Amino acid sequence: MPTIMSHAAIPIAGALVLGHGRLTVPIVAAGIALSMLPDLDVIGFGMGIEYGAAWGHRGASHSLLIAAVCAFLVTAILRPAHFKTAALYLFACMASHGILDAFTNGGLGAALLWPFDDARYFAPYQPIEVSPIGHSFFTGRGLAVLWSEFFIIWLPLAGCVVLALAIKRVLARQE
Repeated sequence: MPTIMSHAAIPIAGALVLGHGRLTVPIVAAGIALSMLPDLDVIGFGMGIEYGAAWGHRGASHSLLIAAVCAFLVTAILRPAHFKTAALYLFACMASHGILDAFTNGGLGAALLWPFDDARYFAPYQPIEVSPIGHSFFTGRGLAVLWSEFFIIWLPLAGCVVLALAIKRVLARQE
């Protein structure tokens, strides 16, 4: 899995592109929280849930269905003015977690299609170093993972945000 900080990169980038007019601070905060939520499944290790089980790490909590359900529930609770935009944003935030995990080079893949398919999926290209879990994160290996994510996740996202904002500015001038 990427680090928890890099999972937050997607909602931050999305919020910057969509802007204040469409997303409220509570929706963006919820997006960041939802992008991290699937990794709560690590508590299953302490409860004897095996890694490869449906509710094990990278299992059901990483699925697109759970992302859709959570996004709808949070949107219904927060009741934003732009309901559809917020719901799609929140879905993308949570769904991005499993998708990013599929691009890592370790562990089991992500159960993106659970409950329809129990298979764990990896992307054909896996450039993201798998992050250490627990206290081992605070080692040289954890720092190396953060450094690699800077180049593989954060810089490309920053480039996409700059490009999207530039396109928005050009289109706004044309109107």
